[in-house]
Amino acid sequence: MAMNPAQRRYVGRMIPVSIAYVAAIFLASSLVPNGSPATPLTVAVALVPGLAVVGFIWAMGSYLFELKDEYVRLLEVRKALIATALTLGVCATWGILEIYTNVPRLAIFWVFPIWCVGLAIGGLVNRLTLGAGGGCP
Repeated sequence: MAMNPAQRRYVGRMIPVSIAYVAAIFLASSLVPNGSPATPLTVAVALVPGLAVVGFIWAMGSYLFELKDEYVRLLEVRKALIATALTLGVCATWGILEIYTNVPRLAIFWVFPIWCVGLAIGGLVNRLTLGAGGGCP
């Protein structure tokens, strides 16, 4: 299936942001040991992967803004809503478990990866409910 121009630009943004994210995680993991004191240097190094996450969010928002096809935009928004519902449900439920039981703490780092899993589930929902036309990036 051929990509529309907005999809090509989206992929063109996501590839370098993904590479930067993985590199920043490796860099931060190698330079800042777990439990390091929060100095200006350790905080600066630890924040670099977060900048890549902001890049992901910018790329996704730009994609939605640039989409000319309202139907495809609807499918992408549906994926985002499913991802948001899953993320809020998991985080709220786990947070309640943390309050009342001794389950391990869920690091806030995991909120964005949970949301990304939700995007994949949203894409699957689109495909299953709408047929082959529901699978967008």
